Amino acid sequence: MDKRLLDILCDPVGKTPLKPLSKLQLDTLNTAIRAKAVQTATGEQVSDELSAGLISMDGKVVYRIDDGIPVLLADEAIGTTQLHDFPR
Repeated sequence: MDKRLLDILCDPVGKTPLKPLSKLQLDTLNTAIRAKAVQTATGEQVSDELSAGLISMDGKVVYRIDDGIPVLLADEAIGTTQLHDFPR
């Protein structure tokens, strides 16, 4: 993702900066998605694995990136507290 774009993006709820998910974080999240153990903020089950994502600086909220476009919708955010041992 373009660094200039990343510099201006922020969590739409917390208004804090976002950073790219690390490979370990992405792998952990996708493993949980395959196990049908991940829900969005509105309680909808996440069924599609992420190819990339952004995470809040506190490590509590993930937003997916679809085809290079960040999807910064609060309803589609994924809370990491639902995942056991999610790497910070």
